Amino acid sequence: MSQTKLPQITLVRHGETAWSLSGQHTGRSDIPLTPVGEAAARTLAPRLAAGAYAAVWSSPSSRAATTCALAGFGAARTIDPDLAEWDYGAYEGRTTKEILAERPGWRLFRDGCPGGETAADVGARADRVIARIRALDADLILFSSAHCLRVLAARWLGLPPEGGALLVLGTASVSVLGYEHDRSEPVLRAWNG
Repeated sequence: MSQTKLPQITLVRHGETAWSLSGQHTGRSDIPLTPVGEAAARTLAPRLAAGAYAAVWSSPSSRAATTCALAGFGAARTIDPDLAEWDYGAYEGRTTKEILAERPGWRLFRDGCPGGETAADVGARADRVIARIRALDADLILFSSAHCLRVLAARWLGLPPEGGALLVLGTASVSVLGYEHDRSEPVLRAWNG
């Protein structure tokens, strides 16, 4: 009796930007990759080339688009607005340290951002992406930013969006969502590699 291969979803965080390096929240600002970020994105190509993907989805940001292209998937890229990074509102471009100086005890995943999104807002977008993933039922690759992908992974596992706080992602990292025994058991197959 042969076992059907279960689909896997590869998540790729964009390469380094000046703001990811400095720790500034980068939601809707379109910050390009640094030369180091571009080099790291190029190293993804041989790691990802072995995968045959039914679709390549990307956030609308140029940092995700550039990472996608340098990794060898630019021609297949489809923009998915739901993969946009968290909208940080008034906290865009600010570091956590700066925010905490004004708002002691603030936590992004718990408190959200004034004039921006809450974890529930990002979770609703993640749920739409997951519904499309499950409808395709095929191997996919997604290029986006850290907090969006963290919430997506939490929702994949059935956790509340705030569960993304437990999952850290480095720049130009590769993670894989999938299933254990069957489609009723979503799991993290690899994280932050």
